[in-house]
Amino acid sequence: MGLHLKEGDDDLVENHEINVTPFIDVMLVLLIIFMVAAPLATVDIKVDLPASTAKPVPRPEKPIFLSVKADQNVYVGEEQVQRDQLGALLDAKTKGDKETTIFFQADKGVDYGDLMEVMNTLRAAGYLKVGLVGLETAAKK
Repeated sequence: MGLHLKEGDDDLVENHEINVTPFIDVMLVLLIIFMVAAPLATVDIKVDLPASTAKPVPRPEKPIFLSVKADQNVYVGEEQVQRDQLGALLDAKTKGDKETTIFFQADKGVDYGDLMEVMNTLRAAGYLKVGLVGLETAAKK
């Protein structure tokens, strides 16, 4: 008993073209998802801001800088001062004017508790206008 198969040309010819229909379907679904999700990802609140006529505050002629270094030493200008004498020295530098802005800068390594101790010393001495000094850097993206 033998079986004879037809040898010869098939009726089906191989197709060498890439079927891109599934790829297009996936891309259209992703497009729709991104079109729906994009407006939800942005915060766009329209606010009509009022105009300001305030003039920029000029920098004082002789600003007073209070610095705390990493070794916990306190300086007013370039002069080192003990923390308990800080109020008296600031009174001498400002001629008793408690409305003078004190520009406060501290090293990155200064402990937060030490920073607050100096701020409390300033408050106890009556200097409530304190400007914190930092470096301007480009915004991180």
